[in-house]
Parts: sequence; C-alpha cells; structure tokens
Amino acid sequence: MFIRSEHIYLRALESTDLELLYVSENDSSIWKVSNTLTPFSKDVLELYLHSAHQDIYTNKQLRLMICLTTTHESIGTIDLFEFDPMHARVGVGILIFEPYRKKGYASEAIELVKQYTHRTLLMHQLYCNISASNVESLSLFEKCGFEKIGIKKQWNKISRDQFEDEWMYQLIFKS
Repeated sequence: MFIRSEHIYLRALESTDLELLYVSENDSSIWKVSNTLTPFSKDVLELYLHSAHQDIYTNKQLRLMICLTTTHESIGTIDLFEFDPMHARVGVGILIFEPYRKKGYASEAIELVKQYTHRTLLMHQLYCNISASNVESLSLFEKCGFEKIGIKKQWNKISRDQFEDEWMYQLIFKS
C-alpha cells in the first residue's frame, strides 16, 4: 500500500478505476468545484489512466484513490495539481463519494497528503481555492490547519448574471 493510516490508504490509479472515474467525472453536481463544463468519454479517461503512472515531476499533477483499509473499497480521490518543485508548493483538492461523507475520511486523507507532500516531495506549502458557498470544504481545510489568506471577489459564475467569491487557503509547513 502506498500511504496508509488507520482507516484509509491512498494508492495510485489503476485500470480498474475506469468505471468509477467515469461516474465521478461525469457527475454534473460537482462540476462547479472542478471547473468542468462537459462530460468525459471513457476513451479520454482511459488515456488519462494510461498516463497517470507518470511521475508528478513530469505531469505536474497526481491523482490518488482514497480506499478503506478494511475492504479496499475506493471512497474518493485526492488530487495534487500545479506541482511547482522550484517554489516547493502544490495545490490540493479532494472528493469523497456521497455515501462516505461526514465520516472523517476527508480530513484523514488530507493529513496523509500533508505528510507525503512535506516528507517525500519536500514541499514547503499546500494551497487550495474554495467557493464561498462550499461551507463543508471551508470547514474541512480550516480543521486541517489551512489558513484563509485571501478572497477572489466574484470569481466563479454560478448563473447567468450571478457570481460567487472564492477563498484562497494556504498551509505552510514548519521546518
């Protein structure tokens, strides 16, 4: 197993994840947080899976599956993106599938990613951007030690003539 805690572990993507990715990537209810506007075909996702084995230094991103230690069932994904080794920072995003939310798995996964990015990738900081209306994610990242550092006013369009603010969060590791 890749990165492990008591209840969950994080692992690399496998070809068997295709159907799960197909369903989650095409769930229009989460498109606004993933900045997606169109569905993904299985062919596109299969190509993505074939390149997912490449190093984070090559792709500048890494998606990991969040799995239960007891059943090995995949319960979500955690993404590292905009990997910048020169400045020792990387963005983080997380998705826990609906039946597994509010059980502490998201904070446990973020803690694992914090350890991995700091100790293995030698990152100095993590960051994320969260829509002002996503109260659960705001609370999650604050609980995990991220600090609210700024706001992008009217950043995300939510309807024809309505916009929503987006908060910027940052976690700087202590040396």
